[in-house]
Amino acid sequence: MQLALSDPTYSPPTTESSVERIAERFIHDRRDIPFLKLMVLTSAIVVSTGLVLFVPGQFRWWLAAVHLALVIYFMGPFVLMLHNTSHRRLFKRPWSWMNQFIPWVLGPFFGESPETYFAHHVGMHHPENNLEADLSSTMTYQRDSVLGFLHYFLRFFFGALPELCVYLSKRNRRALMFRCLSGELLFYAAVVGLCYVNWRATLVVFLLPFLITRFAMMAGNWGQHAFIDAASPENCYRNSITCINSSYNRRCFNDGYHIGHHIKQTRHWTEMPGDFLANAGKYEEERAIVFDKLDFFGVWLCLMLGRYDWLAKRYVHLGEVRPSEDEIIGLLRTRTARI
Repeated sequence: MQLALSDPTYSPPTTESSVERIAERFIHDRRDIPFLKLMVLTSAIVVSTGLVLFVPGQFRWWLAAVHLALVIYFMGPFVLMLHNTSHRRLFKRPWSWMNQFIPWVLGPFFGESPETYFAHHVGMHHPENNLEADLSSTMTYQRDSVLGFLHYFLRFFFGALPELCVYLSKRNRRALMFRCLSGELLFYAAVVGLCYVNWRATLVVFLLPFLITRFAMMAGNWGQHAFIDAASPENCYRNSITCINSSYNRRCFNDGYHIGHHIKQTRHWTEMPGDFLANAGKYEEERAIVFDKLDFFGVWLCLMLGRYDWLAKRYVHLGEVRPSEDEIIGLLRTRTARI
């Protein structure tokens, strides 16, 4: 099957601006210049409007609604910038201290408590690969069940911190455990303190993004690991999915290539489409689940609504002969069964 991808890759520019030349002095990889632009943009728009809401006498509910809309609009790109810079450091020495700007300064405005994402995603999720010891594993859930997802989300929302600390302690990664614990507790303390300053601004700027982001991350992870082959749950080709040619990939740095990311977590985001094309035969051999023009949240929504027919229409068959819709639905249903 011939595949055509519209997801972003990297082409060296024919001309280079003075800003880009300066940026290259600070960052490890010039392909990550979009992250610098996003950092500046979110600082100027999201952080500034959030701070205005705390100015005495300046809180307005219409401005709060505008701010929250901006947070939601930039949330996907921000979280995937955080994701990529957690796996690959953005700034090089002697400016490595600037690597803290994304998780510690920008993160709280997008509902991301400092250090928790890194500890959970890099320190736990990737090593455990959605298997039994993974605290965000989807294996034990019926993955087209609304009640199953509700239990999954509530367990994560209320139990993520203590479970993660116990996990890191047992793995003798206490330094990472203390980083996670300090970031999370400092975030909670700051939110409580700010509630005494201006509870309405604190609700809009920090608490609602915290709730929305954690829900979105769990819905996304559910979609990423919804289709698991019970005979080989450790196989990245069979416990993750790939979503191609989506607007989500263009906005969120090719996050849809989740199989490729689990196979090599430090692979650069611009290399994902090329790696997928180069290994399409392996994806076919492993019967990997690939969707076209659909993202993880679309997958999650289809499963919550039980619309396997919508999923089947977006299913990409990499072989020569496409199965029938009933055969595709049968495969997808098998892969969502509780293990």
